[in-house]
Amino acid sequence: MIRYITGRLVLAVPVLFGVTVVVFLLLFLTPGDPAQLILGPQATPEAVAQLRHELGLDRPVYQQYGSWVLGLVRGDLGRSLTMGTAVAPLVWERFRHTFLLTTSGLAVSTLVGVLAGVVSATHRNELTDRIITVFSVFGLSMPVFWLGIMAILLFGLQLRWVPVGGMTSPVGHGTGDVLYHLILPALVIATVSLGTTARFARSSLLDVLEHEYIRTARGKGLSSSRVLWRHALRNAWIPIVTVVGLQLGYLLGGAVLTETVFAWPGLGLLMLNAILQRDLPLVQGGVLLIAVVFVIVNLAVDVLYVYLDPRIRYA
Repeated sequence: MIRYITGRLVLAVPVLFGVTVVVFLLLFLTPGDPAQLILGPQATPEAVAQLRHELGLDRPVYQQYGSWVLGLVRGDLGRSLTMGTAVAPLVWERFRHTFLLTTSGLAVSTLVGVLAGVVSATHRNELTDRIITVFSVFGLSMPVFWLGIMAILLFGLQLRWVPVGGMTSPVGHGTGDVLYHLILPALVIATVSLGTTARFARSSLLDVLEHEYIRTARGKGLSSSRVLWRHALRNAWIPIVTVVGLQLGYLLGGAVLTETVFAWPGLGLLMLNAILQRDLPLVQGGVLLIAVVFVIVNLAVDVLYVYLDPRIRYA
């Protein structure tokens, strides 16, 4: 297993290198001058040229990328062009906020989705199954920005149950205040991903329930609940874990819509502003961190397969 993990980590290096190259080239080819954006439309051409020289933006693209890679090897992601601060601590701080948001929503969607999938599979083609299917399709079909706006209008402005935006209130502080602001965006994320988890759990469990060893367990007189929870669901976890792992990676990289709607100070919102302002070091640092997390999540899912199914062995 150690050898397999080491090999996967080694293979991840060219993947991450390719991601940074593509992002750097795309940003370099995008119209817009970071120096002009920093100084504003009233800046003189001489001032813009001077700032471009100070920031190193007048050098060829391969030299700019080479300097960034050399800094990365030393553990330095550079400095933000617009904020003037080091990229690494800024990206890490915002990533912690995004990680809290996405993992909270994913935890709710996994718990509720698996339970919904189990109920749907055990009541196949019944009214309960159809109701769960309708709600699952609803969650899959609704755009996150529309669902977020509707949730703000209903639960935040109309009923006034929860805050409508931000991570903390002006007069609040502490973990309780953060969790209070987390409720609505986390539930929106959970609703969007819940449908996928429920459908995968249902399909996987239905497939397992048709196997011979399930019939054997029932024939031995085991109770239906014991057969379901101790035998069937245990062997249906691999597809569920796969889709949950993929959702975590995609949610971390695509939380920008949720963070924008709820003004959540996460990495997605930070990167959106960085892209609009052509802040190359900040975008590169954020993309690299998301890519690293995505690789680690996929590796963790593969390793978890071994513990879920002893028949799986990696050479």
